[in-house]
Amino acid sequence: MKAEGTKVIVENRKARHEYEILEDFEAGIVLTGTEVKSLRQGKANLKESFARVKNGEIWLIGMHISPYKEGNRYNPDPLRPRKLLLHRSEIRKLSAKVAQDGLTLVPLKLYFKRGLCKCSLGLARGRKLYDKRENLKKREADRQVRQSFRH
Repeated sequence: MKAEGTKVIVENRKARHEYEILEDFEAGIVLTGTEVKSLRQGKANLKESFARVKNGEIWLIGMHISPYKEGNRYNPDPLRPRKLLLHRSEIRKLSAKVAQDGLTLVPLKLYFKRGLCKCSLGLARGRKLYDKRENLKKREADRQVRQSFRH
């Protein structure tokens, strides 16, 4: 799925364990200059972050971007909410699904595509503990089957 010219900055691997991803969307993200420089150095964290629909806009909350080391006193707050850029029809669709079905918007990964920072956003349903265990058992069994074929 990696297109030409994309560079993954950070991936939220825990999201695929905690949630069942039903659909994913590519969104632009509004950043300041020092945040972009910090992202180019790979200084971001998506753990505990989520997206929320407010006033017809989607905001990414809880994503940590470390302050740029060579930046000045105007470095923004590392945990500030950041606006995601999607088409209006996509925003309407997502807000309806989140409101009616009780789904969550989870950032899956952050990457650069043709010089612009993008966020892969997943429409997700939370997994129960027994679902997580089942998923781990299935993955382990698949890994053992692949390993036995190799030998």
